[in-house]
Amino acid sequence: MSKSKVLIATGTAERFFNRVRSHAAKLDSGEIILPEISITFEDPLELLNVLTAERVRLLRRARAGSQPIAELASGLKRDVRAVSRDVVRLEKAGLLRTSYRVNPGHGRYKVVEPVAREYSLTANL
Repeated sequence: MSKSKVLIATGTAERFFNRVRSHAAKLDSGEIILPEISITFEDPLELLNVLTAERVRLLRRARAGSQPIAELASGLKRDVRAVSRDVVRLEKAGLLRTSYRVNPGHGRYKVVEPVAREYSLTANL
């Protein structure tokens, strides 16, 4: 994991630019900004479309470290295909990453990794 925190929030373009200006001011004054990933949804309904209850469970489980999709599905007591679809959606949103590992004598398998140790969710209506 290269980043320590992912911030998921709803907000406007104005809020985004205020955050950028704040970071720039901190950098100008010599402050260190800790690495983080910020994902902002303009519409709270879009956030809820991406972060369903099952996908939040999946994120929590994936935070433990690299795991094959089959192992995640088993631990969540869900169908492997459904978990695989959710992993694709969360990867497109920037919340998970995947890679392939060699399975000796059996081809390859997909491994799911969190992009950060911590996920923080804030929604404003």
